Amino acid sequence: MTEGVARLVRPKPHIVFDHVTFAHGEKVVFDGFSLSLQERRVGLIGANGSGKSSLLRLAHGLALPTGGTVTTVGLNTATHRRQIPSRVGFLFQNPDRQIIFPTVGEEIAFGFRERGIPRREAMRQALVWLDRFGRAEWADRVVHELSEGQKQLVCLISVLALEPSLIVLDEPFASLDLATRLAFVDQLRALEQPIVMASHDLDFLAPFDRIVWLEHGRVRADGPPRDVLEAYTAGAHRGIKEFA
Repeated sequence: MTEGVARLVRPKPHIVFDHVTFAHGEKVVFDGFSLSLQERRVGLIGANGSGKSSLLRLAHGLALPTGGTVTTVGLNTATHRRQIPSRVGFLFQNPDRQIIFPTVGEEIAFGFRERGIPRREAMRQALVWLDRFGRAEWADRVVHELSEGQKQLVCLISVLALEPSLIVLDEPFASLDLATRLAFVDQLRALEQPIVMASHDLDFLAPFDRIVWLEHGRVRADGPPRDVLEAYTAGAHRGIKEFA
């Protein structure tokens, strides 16, 4: 290396797919799929059924490949499946699939209890996190009485409370009205952790570092948001004209 010239150090990948094969029922979603993600903000786009949700579930260990390997934050998801949830936060599209406890405080305290923290201390920490978001009064609220946006915020707080190294999100805006979505967007943009997110909200993804366009379980395009989103939008317009 030439003296005085700093060595370019690339960040370690958050997620690595190495020749991954995966089927959902009888449908083959990925066949020899390889991809490495290391940027701070990565967006996944593509039509429904393109493989976005499967990619995120594989990255979190919620599903396992039938061939190849998936490595997330340095952990093989097949051999370290139990350790992944404490390192990687996952936000589902539908909060009702994620919430399992009757009250907000119990839901947020659950992650601390899973780490062996006594109930009283777990609830205290849950209150600290609710207060950070200005929602301390929610501790005793019954979850099913919350709006969809409020439930999604509870899920986000539950994820952040465990201070994960990486956060993956699967269409987090799908069930939110416009006002709630805008407020939720502000919460996500303020996060320090790296994010990998699947979304149809192209405006939100525009400032990201990298966009991966999936189509039928393969990478159709991959690169800077401006290039990939423009190509994706142009393709959608062509599809509308052909359908008409």
